Amino acid sequence: MDEIKEITKKIKTFRDERDWMQFHDPKNMAISIIIEASELLEHFQWKTKEEVQQYLKANKDEVKDEIADIAMYLFELADNLGLDLIKAMEQKLKKNSKKYPVAKAKGSNLKYNKL
Repeated sequence: MDEIKEITKKIKTFRDERDWMQFHDPKNMAISIIIEASELLEHFQWKTKEEVQQYLKANKDEVKDEIADIAMYLFELADNLGLDLIKAMEQKLKKNSKKYPVAKAKGSNLKYNKL
């Protein structure tokens, strides 16, 4: 938990040193998350499972950077909105456990309303 607070503080310091808060409204942060997620997807586009495994061996650092970009925007967005990200994830896991009970969902990729 302290690690999340510490990295969020570092993200905010990085942002504030550059006077970027003016650009980091919720809409633009959400857009940035999607853009970075799309950049992550590019690494896997058109590849088979086997090709992905080979690709990751040679390009793991680039994939790691895209994942970090997504996480940094997400942590900052949650902070900007006054959300406790850990609490939000715990609450969502509880909701999901009700929507996807083990007895119905185990081994299935169906959406909850199709189980």
